[in-house]
Amino acid sequence: MNRINPAKLHNSKWTAVSPLNREKHFLVSEVEFDEDGSVLGCKVEAVLSNKEYLIDWVELKDQGKWLQGWK
Repeated sequence: MNRINPAKLHNSKWTAVSPLNREKHFLVSEVEFDEDGSVLGCKVEAVLSNKEYLIDWVELKDQGKWLQGWK
């Protein structure tokens, strides 16, 4: 399980374990917080194509789907 600090999530780099459409490397481009400081939403941007995807930030903790950094 990847350890994630929500405050440092913005602009962090991630590698998809199972690339789709040659998109393997991603950058967290946007993080939405509520008034309590909890993460509501997370948007990742593919480095190769610049496409953005909304994901549940908790998915980033799953090492079966995501690796921290660009590998």
